[in-house]
This record gives sequence, C-alpha cells and structure tokens, in this order.
Amino acid sequence: MSTSPVNIPSCELEDDALTGRSLYRKLTWRFAPFLGLCFFSAFLDRVNVGIAKLQMLDSLGFSETVYGLGAGLFFVGYILFEVPSNLILDKVGARFWIARIMVTWGLLSGLTMFVKTPAQFYVVRFLLGVAEAGFLPGALLYLTYWFPDARRGRIVALFMVGLPLSSLLGSPLSGWILSVFDGLRGLQGWQWLFALEALPSLLLGVLVYLCLPKTWQDARFLTTAELARLRRDIEADQDQTKAHGLAQAFANPKVWVVGYLDLCVLLCFYSIGFWMPTMLREAGVRSAVQIGALMAIPNGFAVVMVLVAGISSDWFRERRWHVAVPFLWSAFGLIACAFFPGNVAAIVILLSMANAGAAAAMPVIWALPSTFLRGTAAAAGIAFACSIANLGGFASTYFLGWLKDRTHSMSAGVITFGACLLLGSLLALAMPKRIVNR
Repeated sequence: MSTSPVNIPSCELEDDALTGRSLYRKLTWRFAPFLGLCFFSAFLDRVNVGIAKLQMLDSLGFSETVYGLGAGLFFVGYILFEVPSNLILDKVGARFWIARIMVTWGLLSGLTMFVKTPAQFYVVRFLLGVAEAGFLPGALLYLTYWFPDARRGRIVALFMVGLPLSSLLGSPLSGWILSVFDGLRGLQGWQWLFALEALPSLLLGVLVYLCLPKTWQDARFLTTAELARLRRDIEADQDQTKAHGLAQAFANPKVWVVGYLDLCVLLCFYSIGFWMPTMLREAGVRSAVQIGALMAIPNGFAVVMVLVAGISSDWFRERRWHVAVPFLWSAFGLIACAFFPGNVAAIVILLSMANAGAAAAMPVIWALPSTFLRGTAAAAGIAFACSIANLGGFASTYFLGWLKDRTHSMSAGVITFGACLLLGSLLALAMPKRIVNR
C-alpha cells in the first residue's frame, strides 16, 4: 500500500516563514546587544590589569612574576567555581544569578584600586575569579533556551563580539584614564582605572535582574504565533539529542575537546590582552595612550571575524573547518611574532592576525556543546569546558611572566602557544561531522 505525501498549502508555509523571521529577529535584538554589553564589561574588568600594569608595577614594586601570578589567580578562582556556579544558575534561574555575578565582580574589580602588597593583589584577583565564575557558561546556557542549534553560531557570535569590543574600545579608554586621571585627588591613574571601569558592571547587574525574562514562557514581547513557533523549534531541537545526566558532562570526550579548543583561544587572547602592552613598551612605545590605541587594532580585526565566522558557520552548516582554518592562521601570527620582538609594526600586524583567527573560531566552538549534550549535562558540560579553557588564562599570565623574568623574552612562550593552536586545529577536524554539523 502506498502513501502519498502530505501537501502543506504554500500560504501556511509562507506564514510560518514570516513568523520565524519575526521571532528570531526579535530574540536577536532582545538578547544579543544586551548580553554582549555584559560580556564587554566582564572582559574589560578581567584584562584591564594589563594596561594598569604599566603604572602599577613601578608604583607597588611588583616583579613580572608577581604580576603574572596575581593576574593568573583570577583563573584559579574561576576554574574552581565554574561548574558549581552554572549548576546553581540552572536551579535558581539566569536572571537572578547573572545579576549576582555582575554586581559582585564589579565590587571586587573596583576594590583592586586599594591593593598595596602582593598578598592583597593575589586575594582580590582570586576572589574576582570566584565572583565572575559562571557568567560565560551561564549566558551561553541561557541562549540555548531561546535559539535552536542551527541558529546558534550567529547568536553566539553576536554575544561574543563583546569580548574583542571590550579591548577595541576598552584599551584606548584605559590608556586615556591612566594618563588623564593620574594624580587626581591623590590617586594614581591605575587606581582610577579600576574604580571607573567597575561602574558599568554594577549598573548592568541591576538591569539584568530587571530586564531578562526567566524563561521563554515569560516572553511577553512575543506574539502567540511566535511563542508557538519558538516552542516547536526548541522541542524539535531537543528531540534530536536526548537529555543526559551530570556524569556525561565529565565523561564525554567531546566536552574535553571543546575545553581544549577554547583553551587555545584564551592562550591567544590573554597573551595579547595581558602582555601586548609590555611588548609595545619594550619595542619603544612610551605613551600609555599610544599603547592603548595600538592595542585596539588587533581587536578591530577580531570584531569583524567573530561576526563573519558565526554567520558563515550557520550558513554552511559547518563547524569543524570554521575552527581549524582560523587556528592555523592564529598559530602563524603568534609564532612569527616571536621573531620580531622589537618591531612595533610587525608586532601589531602579526598579533592582529593571531587575534582575528582566535576570534573567528570562538563562536563556532561554543556552538558545539549543545549539539551533543542536553539536560543537566548541558549546564555542567559548558561550565566544565570553560573551566578547562581557563587553564589557558592562567598559563598565559603566570607562565609568560615567569618566563620573562628568567629569559627576558616572551618568544618561547608565544611559540609554545602557537604549537597548541596547531594541535587544536587537528582536534577540531577529529570531531564527528555528522553530530557537530547538524
């Protein structure tokens, strides 16, 4: 007995397509700019210590090793509390928990202006990591509640553009604060830097609590038809991958691969964010304003590539090569930079290449976990991958600081990080195509 296909009237298909476009346009404008601004503020409070270092070390008498350890201890706190924080978020809701994260990290970032000793620096950086733990995986988890897999590369890119934007706009701003506010009311420029750049996080934390809907059922800005379409898309998406228990988050080798891939991204980002000011100063650039302006160049390229790669990955329904090729590009930039330590133009050009490659891979990497995890494992798995990744933050701060004190050069460190990116490109291609490209 044969069955004939069900014919759906073209007018219904057109109406459904129009509803889908309206729905995801609304959701994109509702969440991407706001959460991207929150990420902007988070990353600025995390890496502004790189610009502050230009005054802070001389003022407090810290060595490069002390600076590297203090900057890196942020990631120890972050790693230890990443998974617990995201599990709490999954229970109490994103709105309350992300607001809590932002307010506490804003307060601690501002308190950095009062440090006097290495011990105080270590404590405040560690606590800043504890406070911020869970923000990135929490925001990524929250977006999975609203966007199906096929649309996730683009929305993650729009959210994550806040990271390179924070350096693109934040580096010149930080350099300007360091110079203009130095000595005002008896405080040094680096102290004003921490005080002023903590304020947006505090304000945004309040706005998160007031503005973010708890779940899609609370989205009063959507029409009845849009809510029905959203429910259908999310349920269909979840049907493709069954829910997993907590143990799957730690036992699944693909989670470890995602963590390593983002570790490579962070090795690149933090090498540039924390150490490019030092490279430029040693190459002969003395003005903090000029250093901040030059640091904006690599991040300008990164902003463009985050968006291009996220859109391209969704368009072609392809993830693996969208990670592997940018990693090769980034590895070349880092390794080549080691051979031009005193050349300002070469440092800026090559680190721009490295930053652009890492930025292009970032949204694609974070579109991967939800293709193979659901349920509690999605919350824990994203957080666990973030924890693995942030080992790269510790390595790129403490390891490079330790190497610089002993070799008076960062060449060996950036070459090592370039080799890590080469390995990452191979691991990306080893991911199962039929799962991650769906």
